[in-house]
Amino acid sequence: MKKYLVTGAAGFIGSAVVERLCAMGHQVVGIDNLNDYYEVSLKHDRLTRIQHPGFTFVELDLANRDGMAALFAEQKFDRVIHLAAQAGVRYSIDNPMAYADSNLVGHLTVLEGCRHHKIEHLVYASSSSVYGLNQKMPFNTADSVDHPISLYAATKKSNELMAHTYSHLYGVPTTGLRFFTVYGPWGRPDMALFKFTKAIVEGKAIDVYNNGDMRRDFTYIDDIVEGIIRIQDVIPQSSPDWTVETGSPATSSAPYRVYNIGHGSPVKLMDFIDALESALDMDAKKNFMPMQPGDVYATYADTADLFDVTGYKPQVSVQEGVQAFVAWYREYYQC
Repeated sequence: MKKYLVTGAAGFIGSAVVERLCAMGHQVVGIDNLNDYYEVSLKHDRLTRIQHPGFTFVELDLANRDGMAALFAEQKFDRVIHLAAQAGVRYSIDNPMAYADSNLVGHLTVLEGCRHHKIEHLVYASSSSVYGLNQKMPFNTADSVDHPISLYAATKKSNELMAHTYSHLYGVPTTGLRFFTVYGPWGRPDMALFKFTKAIVEGKAIDVYNNGDMRRDFTYIDDIVEGIIRIQDVIPQSSPDWTVETGSPATSSAPYRVYNIGHGSPVKLMDFIDALESALDMDAKKNFMPMQPGDVYATYADTADLFDVTGYKPQVSVQEGVQAFVAWYREYYQC
């Protein structure tokens, strides 16, 4: 059994990962700053459902350098799963400084803790948004990610670069996971499925961007957690024969690796809305809108590399996943 630090423990993915690790018998310390980017009550309720003697929660901001250093020194973690970040592509356009504090300074404090305390493996959240202006589908980790189109995406690309530096300089084994549109029960209220469900139930119109001509590689939360749990046992090793000229940018001579983690089958936005209407047994009023700044037209993950090392293959269809979310939403909000 291991002792884990999970950052973003009150978040959508973080709380689900904590639950899974605790069920496996590990010790887990979870941290979160419980900010008000969305309703804090939902974060508290996620924490409340984690009833396990092996779990300890600490309210702490990643950007608190002294606090993070003390936490690492006191707790003696074996591994770190770093999922905390300021999320949201559109929010990053209006509130860029929040992303510098959380996603850049916060990532650095985690790397410093891993460096000084000989962490076995750091697994951290990147994002499919790093693919930016790429149009070749499916997105492959061998592709260039030098043209992000939102500050959020730029911070995630920066996280990968920072991780590589620490892997190279200090031998910290790091694995970045580029998440593709995660959804499911206990999800974030700023994401499409949550916003659509709330609007439809309340009889309001939903905003459908790019007139519905978008595709997303929707990935159910249980599939994401399974991938995270499996990859944390796959610790990157140094590869002395690797070179920039012949190697993939997702690998290195250092103990560094980046993977896509997604369903691997893009779904048309209008088909996703159809699945939601069916699950709710209600029709949506649709307000068709132009493309939003910072958005991409399509995401589609090539997950062959992740499957090769973990055997991880998503199991949950969009229809099943949306149905599960709607059941949770109706129960949680009593509607």
